[in-house]
Amino acid sequence: MLLSALALSGCAWMKASKAPAGGPPRAGAPGTPTAATAASQARTATPENALVGKVALVNPTGRFVVLNFPVGKMAQVDQRLNLYRHGAKVGEVKVSGPQREANIVADLVAGEAEVGDEARSQ
Repeated sequence: MLLSALALSGCAWMKASKAPAGGPPRAGAPGTPTAATAASQARTATPENALVGKVALVNPTGRFVVLNFPVGKMAQVDQRLNLYRHGAKVGEVKVSGPQREANIVADLVAGEAEVGDEARSQ
């Protein structure tokens, strides 16, 4: 009986000594965030809901372009989009249709367009 009481009290003492102390954790200790990980955890990424597509074809004579959009995102007819090349605005289009799969036709309203330009919602 005495032996079992000693064994139980020893186990309870071991569990208490393994519990973390109430003080602050050591810098660089495993499981503690460093300044770099704390900074990266503080940032939050918010998804951008802007509509973005690419100019797939340009008809300079007819002043229209064919825009290609990712699956599940498509411009609406009569929607106006800005065209960007290397981050600079180069033109504006108005979506006119028709649409086929991920492509839709848009009239060039202002500026110019080249294949590869980015079309973004205003």
